[in-house]
Amino acid sequence: MKYKYKYKNSTADFWQLSMYFIYGSMIGICNTIFTAAMILLAIRIWSDVSSFVRMLLALSIFLFPIFQPLGIYIRARKQAAASREIEISFDDGGIRVKSDQTISDLDWKSIKKVSKKPNMLVIFSTTTRGFILTNKVLGRQNNEFYHYVVSKMNH
Repeated sequence: MKYKYKYKNSTADFWQLSMYFIYGSMIGICNTIFTAAMILLAIRIWSDVSSFVRMLLALSIFLFPIFQPLGIYIRARKQAAASREIEISFDDGGIRVKSDQTISDLDWKSIKKVSKKPNMLVIFSTTTRGFILTNKVLGRQNNEFYHYVVSKMNH
């Protein structure tokens, strides 16, 4: 079987991926607990504190739900600007990636992990680098392609 896709990841793709990994980890749990604690603290002491402390409480409450995603978006915009259009093909022999004039071939053995998220599939070639294939790119082949990649990794 052979699959072939040509695409360029957008700012939204990089942003979504970062948000999935941050809020799906221990960091995300800590962020959520901190925000909830700050909301409860603000409710408890709001009327008894000065305007400066109220401002600090408000900033603390908005740190993870507003400022962190905004910072991640700014980083994702830089990543998208630096990314290039790639053509990637998958077959029984492995993965071939074409970008500009560069061609790279990867064995299935070199694939470390496949992560399926609600709107994308991420195929990791190292622990920190991979290929983001969104559902928009994969189309109706999303589940079929995922099972194909997983089956090739297990061999």
